[in-house]
Amino acid sequence: MSNALSKAKGFKKSKSGTYLSIAGTAFGALGVAKRLKKARADKDTLVLVDATVSAVAIVTGLAILYRELKRLGDDDVLLG
Repeated sequence: MSNALSKAKGFKKSKSGTYLSIAGTAFGALGVAKRLKKARADKDTLVLVDATVSAVAIVTGLAILYRELKRLGDDDVLLG
């Protein structure tokens, strides 16, 4: 296996990969915010509960990614 391929496989565990995951999760939060707003306007309790649970999952995911980012510290895979 080449060195470049092994670095690419480690991207998910790198700072760059973690930042990309945080950005993707934050982008998903925009959709959940729209669903929350629409559910409140329509007074749809079931969709409101679903969107709230999704929002809690996003917050938890961001917290886990932040913890992973702090844990990585200077041990970045891509920096060698």
